[in-house]
Amino acid sequence: MNSDSEYGSMILNTIREGSIVPSEVTVKLILKEMKSSDNHKFLIDGFPRSEENRKAFEQIIGAEPRIVLFFDCPEEEMVKRLLRRNQGRIDDNIDTIKNRLKVFEALNLPVIDYYAKRGKLYRINAVGTADEIFEQVRPAFEACEVYIYLLLFL
Repeated sequence: MNSDSEYGSMILNTIREGSIVPSEVTVKLILKEMKSSDNHKFLIDGFPRSEENRKAFEQIIGAEPRIVLFFDCPEEEMVKRLLRRNQGRIDDNIDTIKNRLKVFEALNLPVIDYYAKRGKLYRINAVGTADEIFEQVRPAFEACEVYIYLLLFL
């Protein structure tokens, strides 16, 4: 965003306007990083967040993820976590958080349902200690061969 790259100024202007960077641009940037890596396994955190993201990723990359992790956490727990993070963000208040969660659910549940129907979804109970939650993730990592997505509830 702050670079003189092909998309840098467009991304900066898009964010300043309060808009979302087009899926095609995001996916092309992800692909560029993947190609520049010596790795053949990737953990992509928080993407895709919508059906548009998913379709763009699969079209541009030319493949589906091997597995998708979905960290399932009750709304009241997510609200508590966000209010506790104390980052001084203006949008860290209960009304805005609840609205963001509704938007997240509306955009993300179709993606989650899509991958669940394809047998690629690992649903993780995201309540507990970090070690307890990781123990649920371990089998998914062991099964992974190509790409991993990590979908998070904030």
